[in-house]
Amino acid sequence: QVQLVDSGGGLVQSGGSLRLSCAVSPSIPASYVIAWYRQAPGKPRESVIHLHPDDRIDYADSAKGRFTISTDSAKKTVYLQMNDLKPEDTAAYYCSLYNLYRSQQYWGQGTQVTVSS
Repeated sequence: QVQLVDSGGGLVQSGGSLRLSCAVSPSIPASYVIAWYRQAPGKPRESVIHLHPDDRIDYADSAKGRFTISTDSAKKTVYLQMNDLKPEDTAAYYCSLYNLYRSQQYWGQGTQVTVSS
């Protein structure tokens, strides 16, 4: 069983940066897609960024040019670097891992990001 623990959220001013972390145990399974989603109050959960096993990255339009995703060399931590944050980025952010056909998908518990104007 894979477990994900999200951290790193907080309150930041508009234009600021945050780096979210997702601790994965025991480690990121091979051939899984690594992703971050977010959910703002009253809105459905939305995709932010996906890192595929071939290193291809899919970005939501809102994330392009501002957010990046990476992992550590041990494949135990996923990072989401968020720059130039805007108030509309305010949401709970969730790390997720899923296999090719999404027959298995794992979720972190979420970490709150609040961007003040």
